Amino acid sequence: MDHLVVLYMKEDQRPDRAALQSLASMLDGPVEDMVRKDGAFKALGLTAADYVGNAEAVVDVLDTHIELLQRPILVRAGKAIIGRPKERIAEFLG
Repeated sequence: MDHLVVLYMKEDQRPDRAALQSLASMLDGPVEDMVRKDGAFKALGLTAADYVGNAEAVVDVLDTHIELLQRPILVRAGKAIIGRPKERIAEFLG
């Protein structure tokens, strides 16, 4: 199957605000799952309560801090999933 890998940390491949909004609208599952809650998240003083269930707030966070984008995100036929746990990938592509 053909696929496209977006190296989101490279300036020329970074998803813009419109692309992030599109991903959020296609996501199967809670939109807040697009944000990684790791050490960088904590160091920035962010709290999940600020954006839970709010796609625009998620896009705001990711547009400012792209390093927090959860990955991988797979898109197919107008739907998107976060490929975690990895078992979701085979089911989505199957």
